[in-house]
Amino acid sequence: MKNVNQSLQKGPSSAKVLEKVREIETEMQQIGLWQSEPLKPEQYQFHAAFAMSFGQWLQFVFIPKVKEAVQASQFPTKSQVGVQAVREFDTLPAASHLVTLLCEFDSFF
Repeated sequence: MKNVNQSLQKGPSSAKVLEKVREIETEMQQIGLWQSEPLKPEQYQFHAAFAMSFGQWLQFVFIPKVKEAVQASQFPTKSQVGVQAVREFDTLPAASHLVTLLCEFDSFF
């Protein structure tokens, strides 16, 4: 009889997730999407439409949340950040590698 644990899919390693986040950060910096100034407090008000750009959301919400998930060893069961990146960056050819990295992140989950 098969061990129950063998049939469960194991998530990515923390090191693998952090390495992908570093690649995403580096790519954002290289293509000019990394912001040196923090957001204004009102930009964190998610009920306001378009309070921040997708690039800002990646930098100030997504990446910190991923790092928190790594610290807590609590990964999502699914990610679609790459899918959203395809939509958001479809008119920005310089972001094609960033989109690829985000899709690779999605493939972890």
